[in-house]
Amino acid sequence: MQQERDLEDLRATLAQLRELKDWTQEDLARASGITASAICEYETGKRALTERSLARLVAAFGLSRPLFDVLCGLTRAARAAMSHGGVPPAGVSQEEIADLAQGAGREVHELLQTTLPVALAGLAAAWEAGSNAAWTAEDRLAAPGLRASLAPFSAAERKGLVQAGRRFRSWALAELCCAESVQVAADDPGKAVELAELALHIADRCPGDPLSRSSLRSYVLAFLGNARRVLGDLVAAREAFALSRETWPANGGCGNGILDPSRRFELEASMLRSERRNVDALALLDQALAICPPGSVARILAKRAKVLEELDDYEAAVATLQEAITLADDSEPRLPLVLRFNLAENLHQLGRHAEAEPMLPEVRALVDRLDNALDRIRLRWLEGRIAAAMGRLDEATIALREVRDAFVVRGIAYDAALATLELAALLAEQGRTAEVKALAAETAPIFAAQRVERERLGALTLFRQAAAEERLTAALARQLLGDLRRPRRLARAGD
Repeated sequence: MQQERDLEDLRATLAQLRELKDWTQEDLARASGITASAICEYETGKRALTERSLARLVAAFGLSRPLFDVLCGLTRAARAAMSHGGVPPAGVSQEEIADLAQGAGREVHELLQTTLPVALAGLAAAWEAGSNAAWTAEDRLAAPGLRASLAPFSAAERKGLVQAGRRFRSWALAELCCAESVQVAADDPGKAVELAELALHIADRCPGDPLSRSSLRSYVLAFLGNARRVLGDLVAAREAFALSRETWPANGGCGNGILDPSRRFELEASMLRSERRNVDALALLDQALAICPPGSVARILAKRAKVLEELDDYEAAVATLQEAITLADDSEPRLPLVLRFNLAENLHQLGRHAEAEPMLPEVRALVDRLDNALDRIRLRWLEGRIAAAMGRLDEATIALREVRDAFVVRGIAYDAALATLELAALLAEQGRTAEVKALAAETAPIFAAQRVERERLGALTLFRQAAAEERLTAALARQLLGDLRRPRRLARAGD
C-alpha cells in the first residue's frame, strides 16, 4: 500500500511539472526521448516507471534527482495535510494557484493549495537565478532529446528557441553541441563553428551560480576556438582561446566536477601546434593528462605524439602512439584510425617502411568504415610515399599524381604543393624531365589562383624555374620540399 502511494505521488508530481511548463505529453516526449504513449501510460499508472525512464523524465525538466525527490515528498506531505483540513501557504496568491492548476484534476488542484506551491515557487527561482543542484550527470540523459528537438531548425532559429525556451538552457546540451562540433570539424568546419556558437548561446543563458556559469563559458569558448582554427580563421580562434583563459575559474574547477577540465588545455594545445609553438603545446597537453578522466588519455596522447612529430622526435612519437593504442576504446570512432595512421606515418619517417606497410590494410579498413574523402586521399598519399621508399616507383608515381590532383580540386593549396614537389622529385629520379616541366607549367596558375602564402612562394618559384630549364634534380626537389615545410616548423623562432 505504501509503495502504491509513493507511485501516485511520483506520477502526480511528473504530471504537474509538465502542466507547470505548459508542455503536452508530446513536448515531454521530445525533450526526454521517451514516446508520448509511454508517458501517458506512466501518468495513468498503466505502465511501471523504470529508474532509467524516470531519470530521463526528471532530466528533461532540468531538475536534479534530489530536487525531484523533494518535490515528491512535498506532494506526499500535501496529501497528508489535505486529509487534515490543510490550508494554502502564505505568500502564494489564489490567482497564481488557479493559473498553475488550470487543466489539472481536483487532486492536483488541492495539492497546489497546500504545500507544493512553496516548492514550485522555489523551483522557479532556481530556474531563473541558477542552482548548483541543477548541474548533475542526469542532465546528460535529456541532452540528446533536446538536440533532436533543435535539429530541424536553422542556426538562427535554434538560437531563437534557446532564447524563448527555458528547457534548452541546459549545460548538458551545450556540452553535447561542443562534442558534435569536434566530430564534424574535419569534414565541415563551418558546421563546427555553427555548433560551437550555439553552445555559447546556450551557455550564456544557462542557469547556475556565477562560478559554474563561468566554467561552462570557458569550456565552450575553447571548442569555439578549435572550430575557428579548423576553419582557418586564426585571429578569431586566438580571441576565443584568450576569452576561455580569462573566464577560467581561479580554483581550476569546471562545473563542479561535471565538465572535463582537460578539454580546454587539449584544444588550445592544438591551436599552439598550428602556430608551431610546440614546446608550449606539450606543456598544455601535460596539464591535460594530469587532470583528464581515464577515457581521454589515449586521445591526448595522440595529440602529444603529433607535437613530437612536429619536433622531428619520431622515436618518441612512435612510443607515445603505441602506448595510446593499448589504452584506446571504441568511444571515439576516429581515434583508432588516427592512432594507426599516425603510427604508420612516423614509422615511415624513421625509415622503418617494412613495419609501416603491413599496417596499411588495417588503416584502409578503418578509413572505409568512416567513409571520409580526405581520409582516403591522405591514406593514398602515405601508400604512395611508402611505395616510393620500397622502390616501387611506377606505383608511387600513380598514387602521388592522384593525391596531387585531389588536393588541387579541393583547393588545399599547401598539401597540393607538397604532393607536387614529392611527385616532381620522383619523376626527376627516373629522368622524366619532360613530365617534370609539364607538371611545373600546370602548377603555376593553380597556386597563383589559390594565393599560396608568401613564405612558401619562394620554394615554388624556384621549382618552376628549375623545371622550366630542365635542371630540376631529385635532390633539388627534395631540398625545395624541405624549404616548403620549414616556414611552418620555424614559426616560433624569435618568440
